[in-house]
Amino acid sequence: MGRKSRFSAEARLAAVRLAHEPGSSFASVSHDLGVHHMTVRRWAQALEAEEDSAARQARAEHAELVALRHRVRVLEEEREILAKAAAFLARETGRTR
Repeated sequence: MGRKSRFSAEARLAAVRLAHEPGSSFASVSHDLGVHHMTVRRWAQALEAEEDSAARQARAEHAELVALRHRVRVLEEEREILAKAAAFLARETGRTR
């Protein structure tokens, strides 16, 4: 189990954003914060992994939504066909609902 970081999640996020700005680097940001440059690089990798996870989750939810919408469309068509068949059979047998 690692020790608790002295930097909050917001501070790490700000450092990573600062390192990605033009004219800035992991080394310069880490020097300003007083940490090793690999620390800031690991923060960036962890942030990217979280974003990748969120993107995968969003894609999975979108795929599920598309599949569910397709299923609803099929079920509505089936319901319409059954309603028309019931009306046709009622006419053919001379009964009305």
